[in-house]
Amino acid sequence: MLDFLFGLFSHDLAIDLGTANTLVYVRGKGIAVREPSVVARHKKTKKILAIGSEAKKMLGKTPIQIEAFRPLADGVIADFDATEAMLRHYITLVHESQSPLLPSIARPRVVIGIPSGVTEVERRAVQDAALRGGARTAYLIEEPMAAAIGIKLPISEARGNMIVDIGGGTTEIAVISLGGIVINKSLRIAGDEIDEAIVSHVRLKHSLLMGLQSAEAAKIAIGSAYPGKVEKHTVVRGRDLESGLPKSVKLTSSEVREAIAPIINQIIEIIDVTVEEVPPELIGDVLEQGISLAGGGALIAGIDRAIAEATKMPVWVAEDPLTCVVRGAAALLENKALLNKVRVTGGLRS
Repeated sequence: MLDFLFGLFSHDLAIDLGTANTLVYVRGKGIAVREPSVVARHKKTKKILAIGSEAKKMLGKTPIQIEAFRPLADGVIADFDATEAMLRHYITLVHESQSPLLPSIARPRVVIGIPSGVTEVERRAVQDAALRGGARTAYLIEEPMAAAIGIKLPISEARGNMIVDIGGGTTEIAVISLGGIVINKSLRIAGDEIDEAIVSHVRLKHSLLMGLQSAEAAKIAIGSAYPGKVEKHTVVRGRDLESGLPKSVKLTSSEVREAIAPIINQIIEIIDVTVEEVPPELIGDVLEQGISLAGGGALIAGIDRAIAEATKMPVWVAEDPLTCVVRGAAALLENKALLNKVRVTGGLRS
Protein backbone atom coordinates (compact mmCIF):
# COMPACT_ATOMS: atom_id res chain seq x y z
CA MET A 1 0.00 0.00 0.00
CA LEU A 2 2.83 2.39 0.89
CA ASP A 3 4.63 1.56 -2.35
CA PHE A 4 1.44 2.36 -4.25
CA LEU A 5 1.08 5.73 -2.50
CA PHE A 6 4.75 6.63 -2.93
CA GLY A 7 4.55 5.65 -6.59
CA LEU A 8 1.39 7.69 -7.05
CA PHE A 9 3.01 10.92 -5.91
CA SER A 10 6.59 10.26 -7.03
CA HIS A 11 8.42 10.65 -10.33
CA ASP A 12 11.01 7.95 -11.07
CA LEU A 13 14.45 9.49 -11.57
CA ALA A 14 17.68 8.69 -13.38
CA ILE A 15 20.74 10.34 -11.83
CA ASP A 16 24.23 10.80 -13.20
CA LEU A 17 26.09 11.52 -9.96
CA GLY A 18 29.27 12.90 -11.45
CA THR A 19 32.39 14.36 -9.89
CA ALA A 20 31.94 17.61 -11.80
CA ASN A 21 28.20 17.71 -12.58
CA THR A 22 24.98 16.05 -11.42
CA LEU A 23 22.20 15.44 -13.94
CA VAL A 24 18.70 14.31 -13.01
CA TYR A 25 16.26 12.91 -15.57
CA VAL A 26 12.57 12.73 -14.67
CA ARG A 27 10.76 9.78 -16.21
CA GLY A 28 8.51 10.99 -19.01
CA LYS A 29 9.68 14.60 -18.65
CA GLY A 30 13.36 14.81 -19.61
CA ILE A 31 16.41 16.31 -17.90
CA ALA A 32 15.18 18.53 -15.06
CA VAL A 33 18.47 19.21 -13.26
CA ARG A 34 21.90 19.93 -14.75
CA GLU A 35 24.01 21.40 -11.96
CA PRO A 36 27.64 21.35 -10.76
CA SER A 37 28.34 18.80 -8.01
CA VAL A 38 29.34 21.47 -5.51
CA VAL A 39 28.13 22.18 -1.98
CA ALA A 40 28.76 25.19 0.27
CA ARG A 41 28.29 24.87 4.03
CA HIS A 42 29.19 26.52 7.31
CA LYS A 43 32.26 24.83 8.78
CA LYS A 44 31.12 24.97 12.41
CA THR A 45 27.38 24.34 12.22
CA LYS A 46 27.55 22.15 9.06
CA LYS A 47 24.50 24.00 7.75
CA ILE A 48 24.18 23.74 3.95
CA LEU A 49 24.27 27.24 2.47
CA ALA A 50 24.17 26.54 -1.28
CA ILE A 51 24.14 23.67 -3.73
CA GLY A 52 24.95 23.52 -7.45
CA SER A 53 25.58 26.66 -9.49
CA GLU A 54 25.29 28.98 -6.50
CA ALA A 55 27.85 26.93 -4.58
CA LYS A 56 30.22 26.77 -7.57
CA LYS A 57 30.30 30.58 -7.70
CA MET A 58 31.72 30.46 -4.16
CA LEU A 59 34.68 28.16 -4.96
CA GLY A 60 37.89 29.87 -3.91
CA LYS A 61 36.01 32.96 -2.73
CA THR A 62 34.59 31.99 0.66
CA PRO A 63 35.35 33.57 4.06
CA ILE A 64 37.10 31.43 6.65
CA GLN A 65 33.88 30.10 8.25
CA ILE A 66 32.40 28.80 4.97
CA GLU A 67 33.66 25.96 2.77
CA ALA A 68 32.68 25.33 -0.86
CA PHE A 69 33.74 21.93 -2.19
CA ARG A 70 32.87 18.92 -4.31
CA PRO A 71 31.45 16.10 -2.19
CA LEU A 72 32.60 13.55 -4.79
CA ALA A 73 36.19 12.87 -5.82
CA ASP A 74 37.34 10.55 -8.61
CA GLY A 75 33.74 9.43 -9.11
CA VAL A 76 33.16 8.28 -5.53
CA ILE A 77 31.73 9.88 -2.41
CA ALA A 78 34.30 11.85 -0.42
CA ASP A 79 31.79 13.51 1.93
CA PHE A 80 28.73 11.38 2.66
CA ASP A 81 26.65 14.00 4.47
CA ALA A 82 27.14 16.59 1.74
CA THR A 83 26.29 14.06 -0.99
CA GLU A 84 23.14 13.06 0.86
CA ALA A 85 22.14 16.72 1.23
CA MET A 86 22.79 17.32 -2.48
CA LEU A 87 20.67 14.33 -3.53
CA ARG A 88 17.87 15.31 -1.15
CA HIS A 89 17.93 18.85 -2.54
CA TYR A 90 17.62 17.70 -6.15
CA ILE A 91 14.95 15.05 -5.42
CA THR A 92 12.88 17.65 -3.54
CA LEU A 93 13.50 20.26 -6.24
CA VAL A 94 12.20 17.92 -8.95
CA HIS A 95 9.06 17.04 -7.02
CA GLU A 96 8.33 20.63 -6.05
CA SER A 97 8.30 21.54 -9.73
CA GLN A 98 6.34 18.46 -10.85
CA SER A 99 4.01 17.95 -7.84
CA PRO A 100 4.08 21.23 -5.88
CA LEU A 101 1.43 20.16 -3.39
CA LEU A 102 2.99 16.90 -2.24
CA PRO A 103 6.81 16.99 -2.46
CA SER A 104 7.22 15.88 1.16
CA ILE A 105 5.78 12.37 0.60
CA ALA A 106 7.50 11.76 -2.73
CA ARG A 107 9.73 8.66 -2.56
CA PRO A 108 10.97 8.00 -6.09
CA ARG A 109 12.59 4.96 -7.60
CA VAL A 110 16.05 6.00 -8.83
CA VAL A 111 18.71 4.57 -11.15
CA ILE A 112 22.19 5.97 -10.54
CA GLY A 113 25.27 5.73 -12.74
CA ILE A 114 28.53 4.90 -10.93
CA PRO A 115 32.13 4.27 -12.10
CA SER A 116 32.88 0.65 -12.97
CA GLY A 117 35.97 0.50 -10.77
CA VAL A 118 34.39 1.34 -7.41
CA THR A 119 34.55 -0.99 -4.42
CA GLU A 120 31.57 -2.65 -2.75
CA VAL A 121 31.84 -0.17 0.13
CA GLU A 122 31.77 2.77 -2.31
CA ARG A 123 28.73 1.28 -4.08
CA ARG A 124 26.89 0.89 -0.80
CA ALA A 125 27.72 4.49 0.12
CA VAL A 126 26.04 5.75 -3.07
CA GLN A 127 22.91 3.66 -2.43
CA ASP A 128 22.73 4.74 1.22
CA ALA A 129 23.13 8.40 0.24
CA ALA A 130 20.28 8.06 -2.28
CA LEU A 131 17.97 6.31 0.19
CA ARG A 132 18.67 8.81 2.95
CA GLY A 133 18.25 11.57 0.39
CA GLY A 134 14.65 10.54 -0.29
CA ALA A 135 14.64 7.60 -2.71
CA ARG A 136 12.49 4.57 -1.91
CA THR A 137 14.54 2.21 -4.12
CA ALA A 138 18.05 2.77 -5.53
CA TYR A 139 19.54 0.79 -8.41
CA LEU A 140 23.15 1.17 -9.53
CA ILE A 141 24.41 0.85 -13.09
CA GLU A 142 27.99 1.15 -14.28
CA GLU A 143 28.59 4.36 -16.22
CA PRO A 144 30.01 2.80 -19.41
CA MET A 145 26.95 0.54 -19.65
CA ALA A 146 24.61 3.48 -19.05
CA ALA A 147 26.47 5.58 -21.64
CA ALA A 148 26.26 2.77 -24.20
CA ILE A 149 22.51 2.49 -23.64
CA GLY A 150 22.20 6.27 -23.88
CA ILE A 151 24.00 6.24 -27.23
CA LYS A 152 21.70 3.39 -28.32
CA LEU A 153 24.49 0.96 -29.08
CA PRO A 154 23.23 -2.61 -29.76
CA ILE A 155 24.43 -3.87 -26.38
CA SER A 156 22.10 -6.90 -26.31
CA GLU A 157 23.44 -8.33 -29.56
CA ALA A 158 26.31 -10.82 -29.85
CA ARG A 159 28.76 -8.19 -31.06
CA GLY A 160 31.44 -6.05 -29.49
CA ASN A 161 30.63 -2.44 -28.60
CA MET A 162 33.50 -0.33 -27.25
CA ILE A 163 32.82 2.86 -25.34
CA VAL A 164 35.09 5.41 -23.65
CA ASP A 165 33.41 7.75 -21.14
CA ILE A 166 35.71 10.63 -20.15
CA GLY A 167 34.14 12.37 -17.17
CA GLY A 168 35.37 14.82 -14.57
CA GLY A 169 36.87 12.33 -12.11
CA THR A 170 37.23 9.06 -14.05
CA THR A 171 37.72 7.70 -17.54
CA GLU A 172 35.65 4.57 -18.09
CA ILE A 173 36.49 2.15 -20.91
CA ALA A 174 34.39 -0.93 -21.64
CA VAL A 175 33.67 -3.52 -24.29
CA ILE A 176 30.05 -4.69 -24.11
CA SER A 177 28.38 -7.72 -25.67
CA LEU A 178 25.14 -9.62 -24.99
CA GLY A 179 24.05 -7.11 -22.37
CA GLY A 180 27.17 -7.49 -20.23
CA ILE A 181 30.61 -5.93 -19.85
CA VAL A 182 33.28 -8.24 -21.30
CA ILE A 183 36.26 -6.01 -20.42
CA ASN A 184 36.37 -2.78 -18.50
CA LYS A 185 39.00 -0.37 -17.21
CA SER A 186 38.45 2.54 -14.85
CA LEU A 187 41.16 5.21 -14.79
CA ARG A 188 40.97 7.91 -12.11
CA ILE A 189 42.41 10.45 -14.52
CA ALA A 190 40.02 12.64 -16.50
CA GLY A 191 38.79 16.22 -16.82
CA ASP A 192 39.93 17.37 -13.38
CA GLU A 193 43.50 16.28 -14.08
CA ILE A 194 43.38 18.14 -17.41
CA ASP A 195 42.44 21.32 -15.51
CA GLU A 196 45.26 20.74 -13.04
CA ALA A 197 47.72 20.21 -15.90
CA ILE A 198 46.80 23.62 -17.33
CA VAL A 199 47.26 25.26 -13.90
CA SER A 200 50.66 23.60 -13.51
CA HIS A 201 51.80 24.60 -17.01
CA VAL A 202 50.81 28.25 -16.54
CA ARG A 203 52.53 28.36 -13.16
CA LEU A 204 55.79 26.94 -14.50
CA LYS A 205 55.92 28.77 -17.83
CA HIS A 206 54.38 32.13 -16.94
CA SER A 207 54.89 32.29 -13.14
CA LEU A 208 51.14 32.83 -12.85
CA LEU A 209 48.97 31.24 -10.17
CA MET A 210 45.49 30.70 -11.60
CA GLY A 211 42.42 28.94 -10.24
CA LEU A 212 40.95 25.64 -11.40
CA GLN A 213 37.79 27.37 -12.63
CA SER A 214 39.90 29.61 -14.87
CA ALA A 215 41.75 26.54 -16.14
CA GLU A 216 38.44 24.81 -16.90
CA ALA A 217 37.25 27.90 -18.81
CA ALA A 218 40.48 27.91 -20.85
CA LYS A 219 40.09 24.19 -21.57
CA ILE A 220 36.54 24.71 -22.84
CA ALA A 221 37.46 27.78 -24.88
CA ILE A 222 40.65 26.65 -26.63
CA GLY A 223 41.54 23.16 -25.38
CA SER A 224 42.43 20.61 -28.05
CA ALA A 225 44.08 17.21 -28.29
CA TYR A 226 45.01 17.46 -31.98
CA PRO A 227 46.36 20.38 -34.04
CA GLY A 228 43.56 22.34 -35.71
CA LYS A 229 43.47 24.58 -38.77
CA VAL A 230 43.03 27.75 -36.72
CA GLU A 231 45.15 28.76 -33.74
CA LYS A 232 42.89 30.02 -30.96
CA HIS A 233 43.79 32.06 -27.92
CA THR A 234 42.30 33.25 -24.65
CA VAL A 235 43.35 35.46 -21.76
CA VAL A 236 43.70 34.03 -18.25
CA ARG A 237 44.15 36.01 -15.06
CA GLY A 238 45.74 35.25 -11.74
CA ARG A 239 48.50 36.28 -9.37
CA ASP A 240 52.09 36.87 -10.45
CA LEU A 241 54.23 34.53 -8.33
CA GLU A 242 57.18 36.93 -8.43
CA SER A 243 55.51 40.26 -7.61
CA GLY A 244 52.32 38.98 -5.95
CA LEU A 245 50.30 41.38 -8.10
CA PRO A 246 47.42 40.59 -10.49
CA LYS A 247 48.57 39.51 -13.93
CA SER A 248 47.03 38.55 -17.29
CA VAL A 249 48.53 36.08 -19.77
CA LYS A 250 47.48 35.15 -23.29
CA LEU A 251 47.30 31.38 -23.82
CA THR A 252 47.24 29.76 -27.26
CA SER A 253 45.56 26.50 -28.19
CA SER A 254 48.95 24.93 -28.99
CA GLU A 255 50.19 25.85 -25.51
CA VAL A 256 47.14 24.30 -23.86
CA ARG A 257 47.51 21.23 -26.08
CA GLU A 258 51.12 20.88 -24.90
CA ALA A 259 50.00 21.20 -21.27
CA ILE A 260 47.30 18.54 -21.45
CA ALA A 261 49.19 16.12 -23.73
CA PRO A 262 50.50 13.92 -20.86
CA ILE A 263 46.94 13.38 -19.56
CA ILE A 264 45.54 12.68 -23.03
CA ASN A 265 48.39 10.21 -23.62
CA GLN A 266 47.56 8.35 -20.39
CA ILE A 267 43.95 8.02 -21.51
CA ILE A 268 45.04 6.78 -24.95
CA GLU A 269 47.44 4.32 -23.32
CA ILE A 270 44.69 2.69 -21.23
CA ILE A 271 42.49 2.51 -24.34
CA ASP A 272 45.34 0.69 -26.13
CA VAL A 273 45.69 -1.75 -23.22
CA THR A 274 41.94 -2.45 -23.31
CA VAL A 275 41.98 -3.04 -27.07
CA GLU A 276 44.81 -5.55 -26.66
CA GLU A 277 42.65 -7.54 -24.21
CA VAL A 278 39.54 -7.72 -26.43
CA PRO A 279 38.78 -11.37 -27.38
CA PRO A 280 39.51 -12.20 -31.03
CA GLU A 281 35.81 -12.91 -31.68
CA LEU A 282 34.90 -9.34 -30.72
CA ILE A 283 37.82 -7.31 -32.05
CA GLY A 284 36.43 -7.47 -35.58
CA ASP A 285 33.15 -5.94 -34.40
CA VAL A 286 34.97 -3.17 -32.55
CA LEU A 287 37.12 -2.44 -35.60
CA GLU A 288 34.02 -2.28 -37.80
CA GLN A 289 31.87 -0.19 -35.47
CA GLY A 290 34.64 1.92 -33.95
CA ILE A 291 35.12 3.41 -30.51
CA SER A 292 32.32 5.59 -29.11
CA LEU A 293 33.27 8.61 -26.99
CA ALA A 294 31.01 9.99 -24.25
CA GLY A 295 31.36 12.34 -21.29
CA GLY A 296 32.51 15.94 -21.07
CA GLY A 297 36.06 15.01 -22.10
CA ALA A 298 34.75 13.93 -25.50
CA LEU A 299 34.08 17.63 -26.22
CA ILE A 300 37.81 18.47 -26.25
CA ALA A 301 38.52 19.38 -29.86
CA GLY A 302 40.39 16.70 -31.79
CA ILE A 303 40.40 14.05 -29.08
CA ASP A 304 38.63 11.64 -31.44
CA ARG A 305 41.36 12.16 -34.07
CA ALA A 306 44.13 11.71 -31.48
CA ILE A 307 42.63 8.41 -30.29
CA ALA A 308 41.94 7.22 -33.83
CA GLU A 309 45.52 7.95 -34.90
CA ALA A 310 46.97 6.11 -31.91
CA THR A 311 44.68 3.05 -32.05
CA LYS A 312 44.34 2.84 -35.86
CA MET A 313 40.59 2.45 -35.35
CA PRO A 314 37.59 4.62 -36.23
CA VAL A 315 36.46 6.86 -33.35
CA TRP A 316 33.26 8.90 -33.12
CA VAL A 317 31.85 11.31 -30.57
CA ALA A 318 28.32 10.63 -29.34
CA GLU A 319 25.60 13.20 -29.80
CA ASP A 320 25.36 15.35 -26.64
CA PRO A 321 28.10 13.33 -24.85
CA LEU A 322 27.50 15.08 -21.51
CA THR A 323 24.08 13.45 -21.10
CA CYS A 324 24.78 9.91 -22.37
CA VAL A 325 24.94 8.35 -18.89
CA VAL A 326 21.76 9.95 -17.57
CA ARG A 327 19.88 9.16 -20.80
CA GLY A 328 20.97 5.53 -20.54
CA ALA A 329 19.90 5.32 -16.90
CA ALA A 330 16.58 6.92 -17.88
CA ALA A 331 16.02 4.26 -20.56
CA LEU A 332 16.29 1.61 -17.85
CA LEU A 333 13.39 3.18 -15.96
CA GLU A 334 11.24 2.20 -18.95
CA ASN A 335 12.75 -1.26 -19.40
CA LYS A 336 12.63 -3.29 -16.20
CA ALA A 337 13.89 -6.48 -17.86
CA LEU A 338 17.02 -4.73 -19.13
CA LEU A 339 17.49 -3.02 -15.75
CA ASN A 340 17.43 -6.38 -13.98
CA LYS A 341 19.99 -7.66 -16.49
CA VAL A 342 22.56 -4.85 -16.38
CA ARG A 343 22.30 -3.39 -12.86
CA VAL A 344 25.31 -3.80 -10.59
CA THR A 345 23.34 -4.89 -7.51
CA GLY A 346 19.74 -5.44 -6.53
CA GLY A 347 17.78 -2.32 -5.70
CA LEU A 348 18.13 -1.34 -2.05
CA ARG A 349 14.93 -0.11 -0.45
CA SER A 350 14.47 2.43 2.31
